[in-house]
Amino acid sequence: MSQAVRALEPKEMWNHFADLNEVPRASKKEERVIKFMVDFGEKLGLKTQVDAVGNVIIKKPASKGMEDRVTIVMQSHLDMVHQKNSDTKFDFDKEGIKMFIDGDWVKAEGTTLGADNGIGVASIMTILASKDIVHPPLEALFTIDEETGMTGALGLVGGLLDGKILLNLDTEDDDELTIGCAGGTDVVATGTYKTKAVPDTWVGFKISVTGLTGGHSGVEINLGRCNANKLMNRILYQAAEQFKLRIAEIDGGSLRNAIPRESFATVAISSRKARAFKKFIKEQTALLKAENKTTDPNLSLAIEEIATPKATVETRFQNNLVRTIYACPNGIHRMSPDIKDLVQTSNNLARVLVKDGKYSIQNLTRSSVDSEKFDHARSLKAVFELLGAEVVWEGGYPGWEPKPDAEINKVMTKLYRELFDEEPHVNAIHAGLECGILGTNYPDMEMISFGPNIRGPHSPDEKCQISSVQKYWKFLIATLENIPKK
Repeated sequence: MSQAVRALEPKEMWNHFADLNEVPRASKKEERVIKFMVDFGEKLGLKTQVDAVGNVIIKKPASKGMEDRVTIVMQSHLDMVHQKNSDTKFDFDKEGIKMFIDGDWVKAEGTTLGADNGIGVASIMTILASKDIVHPPLEALFTIDEETGMTGALGLVGGLLDGKILLNLDTEDDDELTIGCAGGTDVVATGTYKTKAVPDTWVGFKISVTGLTGGHSGVEINLGRCNANKLMNRILYQAAEQFKLRIAEIDGGSLRNAIPRESFATVAISSRKARAFKKFIKEQTALLKAENKTTDPNLSLAIEEIATPKATVETRFQNNLVRTIYACPNGIHRMSPDIKDLVQTSNNLARVLVKDGKYSIQNLTRSSVDSEKFDHARSLKAVFELLGAEVVWEGGYPGWEPKPDAEINKVMTKLYRELFDEEPHVNAIHAGLECGILGTNYPDMEMISFGPNIRGPHSPDEKCQISSVQKYWKFLIATLENIPKK
């Protein structure tokens, strides 16, 4: 099926994307895609280097007649989010993404597509390989580990790049020119707990919350989609109150930058209360589906009887745990008072793991105002410290302050208007882009981000619009032709 994708226009770009999607490239496991990109640059005879942290830089001289233009940096990240549906059999470490065409969209079979940020990478590859695309002096920057900490951008030192303008190809709406973004930090709570033996007369159940829409925990946090960790905790809290249910294990969510789509819990309950508990789950299923029919139409709450677990979480700690998760802020904390419709600060309760006497609760807190980001992170820290958890902040990165008067903004806004007879949306987004980090070592570099329509990033529903890619490609080529003179 991926072969059909190779026939799409612009053909060279889609072929590079298909080649890239054959290479496993999970965050923090980019060895193979780094080699892939180095081999690509060297085969073209272009100056290619890998910096100390694994970023790949490929430099290409200007095309004929463009030597007097400003040197630009074209930047995308090599890693992709590896997520799949629970019923999809797929090994990200060994298999290439299985793509197919559905109308005007390219999708993947039960996994993330990798269009975030593979379309950007493929675009840069196409320009590097081309002999007829007009462009200024070009530096291609392929960063690593954008999705789980932005360590590639954080590790890029000053002096490696000469470019004065950076085009970041990591925006997911083709009518947007992004000139600012939120910063973020991971808030991770960990600890231990004692267990309690389960009476012989008790039975075991597995509760499953699946089928949620999920999505990007930054740009889609404003859509009101369900968080599987919150839904599971809601069920466990009520069941513990009504039926004295005891928790053996919880395994919810996966990646800190994805809205949790699934959660699973192993529990124990008195056999005398099992029938009433099953009825309760059935009632909750109907209730939750009705509440969330618009945002999460495929929500599923299931229960199955399993072997009784030998031990469960000690009762007092369980009570504190479910109350702490209930109290944990999730979703929008504050909208921007200055920029219309922009989420300013939010939190994603991304991962809950309770098993074998240990627990870990992971959050990603975002804000376009650093002081507010840390204030919200402190509120999370306070909540989890009441549980007795050890709380750390990890993977912090700064926001990207908008500079509306930058020359590249004016050039691209005018071009967009001329090409498409409409105004672009020049904005800031509630997601982490690498521009803010890169700007710490390259403070004088003008930066802007744009890209084609990508929906459902960070989830198996990810899809990329074919006609939008063609629009974006036209815009990109026109931008390269119109880079200002030195």
